[in-house]
Parts: sequence; C-alpha cells; structure tokens
Amino acid sequence: MAERLVGRPAPDFAMETVSGDGQDFGSVKLSDYRGKWLVFFFYPLDFTFVCPTEITALSVASEQFKALDTEILGVSVDSVHSHKAWINTPVDSNGLGQLNFPLASDITKQVAKDYGILIEEEGIALRGLFIIDPEGELKYQVVNHNDVGRSVEETLRVLQALQSGGLCAMNWKPGDTNL
Repeated sequence: MAERLVGRPAPDFAMETVSGDGQDFGSVKLSDYRGKWLVFFFYPLDFTFVCPTEITALSVASEQFKALDTEILGVSVDSVHSHKAWINTPVDSNGLGQLNFPLASDITKQVAKDYGILIEEEGIALRGLFIIDPEGELKYQVVNHNDVGRSVEETLRVLQALQSGGLCAMNWKPGDTNL
C-alpha cells in the first residue's frame, strides 16, 4: 500500500541537471529550494509526444510562477545528456527548444520511487506533479496516466489557493473569498 506524502516533509533528493538553455550541467537538491515554493514534476521519457506539450507549456508560464515566488523543476529517468540533446533539438524535429527551468536526471529511479510514481516493470515514472512549500512540506500531488497531460492553469490555481492561507472551495480562483 502506498504511503501518503501530502502534509509531510517532501522526500529529499539530489540529482544532476541540465540548464534550460541546454548548455550547462549542474546539480540540484531539495534544500536548494528552501524559502521558495517548488513545482516539481515528473514526466516519463525524453523524445516522446505528450511530454513536450507539458514541459513547454510550463516554460511559457514560468513568469507567472516566478511572480508567485515559485521555481519549476522537471525530471525524468533519462540522463542529463539525453535532456541536453532534447533541449538542443529544434521543436519542428520533436525537440524542446530552450526552457525557462532546468531538467533533472533521476537515472537511478530512486527519486521517482521515493515519490511513489515509479512504474518498476517499465523503469519510468508516471506523470507526477508535486507542489512543495518554502519549508519543504509537500502540499499537493497529482498523478496522471502517462497518456494524459496535466493542466498549467490548474497547477497555478492550486498554487495560488495554497498560498492564500485559507480554506478554498472547489473551483476557487484568485480574487474569490476564502471560506
């Protein structure tokens, strides 16, 4: 049986990254985001068909997230070299083009396992998206079948609801009163 994550400290991680411009390798750990909100999302594999729609949509919306003091980190089980190649491949050739956030490599699959989204028999992650608050508490998770992409608008709405500090009814939107 899966253990719940929401309302608990987010599982720690340390991974290699490639910058959103596809030029630099680096590393990232959960503690790097202390004091900021983090949208941490997993996608199955590089060079696939649904994944770039999500990744590029989040990149386009990155300024909206930054305005909410929120960083974005994408991750898959591919290597940083695969990530770099995908970023540096033209969009019209199934590439990503430049992004406004880094991509991390969970090549050991440990982070996907820790977040409860590893499909062990396939060696890939489900589409898991997590919102982690500035103190490192996991506040939200949504996990989709790999055939279905997620919604940037819903992610922004939930983030804003969490940041509002109040009770938010179904379909709450910024500007609505809290319960």
